[in-house]
Amino acid sequence: MQSWNFEPAAAFGGSHLIGADMVRLKLSRRSALLVASLVLWGGYALGRDDGRYANSPLKPWFDGLRSQLGPCCSDADGFAVADPDWESHNGRYRVRLDGQWIDVPDEAVITEPNRAGRTMVWPVKTAFGISIRCFMPGSMI
Repeated sequence: MQSWNFEPAAAFGGSHLIGADMVRLKLSRRSALLVASLVLWGGYALGRDDGRYANSPLKPWFDGLRSQLGPCCSDADGFAVADPDWESHNGRYRVRLDGQWIDVPDEAVITEPNRAGRTMVWPVKTAFGISIRCFMPGSMI
């Protein structure tokens, strides 16, 4: 009967590699935690209410706007989109933000009448890119 002398360190090329692998694993874990915290922080960084629209008669309406993805917040969080920067094709929307076209998820489209009249978008910027929380097509007049 043959006896196997199995040492884990020897099986992986020596103990120095196990130590190096552990250091890489710890660095990877730290990097993942850093990225996760930036993503979470970045998603909330856009939310602000600086009081610019406090006296607007549309403020309560904007504050109550919601898509299926959540509240849109207020007019201060979203911004108007010029006609060349959005389009509709076969019932789907897309919008140009920061020079790139982004598909608007169906769940982000606000279907109630647009009382503001202009096309608006509420983007969420994270470390992974831009997503759309709410999109309200304009009246197209």
